Amino acid sequence: MLRQLKSLAMITSALMLGACSTGGNSDAKIIDKPEFKSPDGQYTIAALEALGRVSNPSVSPDGKKVLYGVSYESVEENKSNLDLYVMNIDGSDNKRITRTAESENGAVWIANGEKIAFMNPVDGKMQLWVMNADGSGRKAVSNVENGIQGFLFSPDETKVVMIGTVKYSQTPADVYPDLPKANARIIDDLMYKHWDEWVTEIPHPLVGDFDGNNVSNVADIMQDEPFESPMKPFGGVESFAWSPDSKQLIYVSRKKTGMEYAISTNSDLYLYDLASKSTRNLTEGMMGYDTNPTFSPDGKMVAWLSMEHDGYESDKNRIFTLNLASGEKTDLTENWDYTADAIAWNPDGKSIYFIAPKDGVTPIFSVALDSKEVKVVAEGVCDYTSLAPVGNDLLISMHHSMLFPNEIVAVKDGKTTQLTNVNTELLGSLNMPTVEKKLVPTTDGKEMTTWVMYPPKFDPNKKYPAILYCQGGPQQAVSQFWSYRWNIALMAARGYIVIAPNRRGLPGFGTEWNAQISGDYGGQNMKDYLSAVDFMKKESYVDGEHIGAVGASYGGFSVYWLAGNHEGRFAALIAHAGIFNTESQYLETEEMWFANWDLGGPFWDKSNAVAQRSFANSPHRFVDKWDTPILITHGEYDFRILASQGMMAFNAARLRGVPAEMVIFPDENHWILKPQNAILWQRVFFRWLNKWLKPDASYADPEVEPKSAPEK
Repeated sequence: MLRQLKSLAMITSALMLGACSTGGNSDAKIIDKPEFKSPDGQYTIAALEALGRVSNPSVSPDGKKVLYGVSYESVEENKSNLDLYVMNIDGSDNKRITRTAESENGAVWIANGEKIAFMNPVDGKMQLWVMNADGSGRKAVSNVENGIQGFLFSPDETKVVMIGTVKYSQTPADVYPDLPKANARIIDDLMYKHWDEWVTEIPHPLVGDFDGNNVSNVADIMQDEPFESPMKPFGGVESFAWSPDSKQLIYVSRKKTGMEYAISTNSDLYLYDLASKSTRNLTEGMMGYDTNPTFSPDGKMVAWLSMEHDGYESDKNRIFTLNLASGEKTDLTENWDYTADAIAWNPDGKSIYFIAPKDGVTPIFSVALDSKEVKVVAEGVCDYTSLAPVGNDLLISMHHSMLFPNEIVAVKDGKTTQLTNVNTELLGSLNMPTVEKKLVPTTDGKEMTTWVMYPPKFDPNKKYPAILYCQGGPQQAVSQFWSYRWNIALMAARGYIVIAPNRRGLPGFGTEWNAQISGDYGGQNMKDYLSAVDFMKKESYVDGEHIGAVGASYGGFSVYWLAGNHEGRFAALIAHAGIFNTESQYLETEEMWFANWDLGGPFWDKSNAVAQRSFANSPHRFVDKWDTPILITHGEYDFRILASQGMMAFNAARLRGVPAEMVIFPDENHWILKPQNAILWQRVFFRWLNKWLKPDASYADPEVEPKSAPEK
C-alpha cells in the first residue's frame, strides 16, 4: 500500500495552548435517565433500552472515593450520553457531578483527587479536559489537530501520553497533484481495511508535558514509523504503562505492515526512555500477542498478558513478569490451564489480581509471584469485569450476569458488596426470568456446561418454545455475560426457554477445550449444539416442535451450518453477520491470521487436509438441504464479515423456496449500535421468532408488530 506518514515533529504548532473552551453544544438536548415504568411488570425491549450503563470505576489517590460513569440512550435523539458520578469507597454520598449534552469519556482522578481529567469534543474533535472534583471549572487543555482517542497521565502528572492519529495511505492527489478531485484508493498490499474502516490513518502515542493547565511540547514517540500503537481495532490506554518514576513509558505495537501484518499476531512491548528518546523491545522472540503491560509498584518488574503462538488470536493469555534488572521472564500461570483477560498489581507487590473465565462464570483471581499459587478472590453466578485495587486486599470492580447489567462492587476477604444500584429499582419492578446451570453429555463422552434461562413465572407443567443460542467469537466465553442486543433474559422474558451451551471452542474449560474448534468448523462444536438441544427436548416443558437457533458472527456461521444439518430439530433460524461461504470469507476478510489459523489455510492448498476439511464444511455446501425459515441481518460497514455473505445466504434461501427475510443496516458494522437500529433489530428478531415458534393465532406481541406512521 502506498503510504505517507505525516511528521509530527512540529505538532506543538497544532496545539492551542491555554485553550479554555467550555465545550459541547449549549443548544444540544441533554440525555437523562428516561422515565420508564412497566405497567404489567414485563421485561420488554423498552425496559432494556431504559437501563443505565455503568462504566469505568476509578479510585481516588487517597482510596476514599470512586469516580464512575453512567450512560443512558435516547431513542428520539438516536444516541447515548454519559455523565459522571462520585461516591465514597463504601458507596455512600453518591453524587452526580456532570449534566451535559456531551459524554465525559475516560474520566480519571488527578491532582491528588482535587481534579478530574476526561475527554470531550472541541469543534468536533475529542480533546483532553480538566475540571474540579465537583464538576466545576471545566477547561480544555489540549487541541491536537486530529483529536485524541485516549490518554494516560504519568504518575507525577508532569507528562501525558495521548492516542493521536497519523496519516497512513496516500491519496490520488498525493501521487498526482494535478488531479485534486480524483476519488480513489490506491492499494498495493494487504490490511487496507480493518473492522469497519478503510485504513487511511493509524493511531500513534503522543507524549506531552502537563503543567496542570495546558499540554505542551507534544511529540510522536513513534515518529515516521508506519505501525499502530495501540493496535486496531480494540486497543486503548491499556496498551500503555508509565514507570513509577515517570521516566519511561511502555507501549504495545505490532511493528508490521501490509501482508506481514495481515498474517501475524506478533505484537511486542516497547520501553521508551523519555530522556534519551531510545526504545527497547522487551519481548523480542515472544511470538504471539503481548499486551496489557503494567509496572510493579516499586518499578522493578513489568507484568503483561502473553500468547505463545503467532497467528492464534484466541490462544491462552498467560501472565508473564519481567525483572527489568536481570531480564528474567517468568510465566506465572504455566501450571494454570485457563486464559486471563485483565491484570492489576496488588499494591503490596507480592501478587497480581486477574480476571478469567472459568466453568461458565468469570471470577477474580490472584497469583502469587513467589509460589505461582492461584487463588479465587471473588466468584459467584456472575462475571467480574474490571480491577481497581485499593490496598489492604480491597478491590473495586464491576460485575454483571445474564439477569442484570454492570454495577460497581467492593471485594474484600472473599465478600462482594454492591456499591451502586443504578438499575436495581427498575429491574426490581419487573418479572425477570431465572437461570440454571446444567451439565450436558456430549457425543465424545464429556460434560458441557450449559446455561438454561426460563421464562418469568415458569410453570414446568406447561410447554414452552425454545431457542438455541449460538455464540460468536468463535472463542468467546458463554459465561454470565450481559448484552444489550443478544440479551438472553429478554429472549426468556418473551416466553422462550433459552439454551446457551459452552460448546467446544470456548474459554473457561481448559486450553484443549478452547483450541479444539480451530480447523474443525462444522465439527465437534456443532455436535455439542445438537447434544444440548436433544438433551433439553427430553424435558416435558420444552415444545420440541418449536425450537429456533440464533447467533451472530461465528454464531451466524453456526446457524447457516445448522440450516443444512439439523435433521428437523429447528423450526426457525436467525443469523446475524454470519459466514455463509468460507471460500469467499477467506479472501474477503482482513485479518488473515484468523482465517489461516481457524480454517487451516487457503482453500487452494489441496495438500492441506485441515483446510480442505474446513472448506468442505462450508455452510453453502449444504444449501440443498435447507428447508427452515431463516431471518438474515447484516451491517454494510462490517469489513470483518462482508454483508455479501448475508446476501448470498438470503438469495440461496429464496431460490430454494425457503421462507426468508433479510435486514441490511447501511450505517452499522459487525454490531448494531445506534439506538433506533437496535430497537428495529430486536423487533424484527422477535417478530420472526414469534411467527414460526408461536403459531397460535391468538398470540399477539404488540411491541414488535409494525407500527403505523404517525399522523402529520
